[in-house]
Amino acid sequence: MRDDAPLEGEVVNRHDASEEASSSPAPDTTMAMVIYALYLASFVVGFTSLIGVIIAYVYRGKGPAWLDEHYRYQIRTFWIGLLYGSVATLLTLILVGFPMLLALAVWFIVRCVKGFKGLQEKRAPSNVDSWLL
Repeated sequence: MRDDAPLEGEVVNRHDASEEASSSPAPDTTMAMVIYALYLASFVVGFTSLIGVIIAYVYRGKGPAWLDEHYRYQIRTFWIGLLYGSVATLLTLILVGFPMLLALAVWFIVRCVKGFKGLQEKRAPSNVDSWLL
């Protein structure tokens, strides 16, 4: 009789830990990617970022921690961008706002690209709490 043979009535788990980890379903990142795409589409159609932030609020807290950080990052990107955009728009009256609006567009695009990259690598975006990049 073999030493590693199961006893009668013993439940045998034939899967090792590495197989279980690889067979667990990967979290669905589709909605987070859609939100980033909606944010970028807001340069052409202005209201899509509002749709994106609503979706981020709906999906927040329904995934693993790293994916929830993306939704938090997206929500913060919307509100901080709205604040920066409001200030820059007011400052266009004294012509200082025009370069600020350009800087805001670059800031917004960089944050979306960083988010896309983090989603592809299945990790949280870096510096989620940052007001900059």
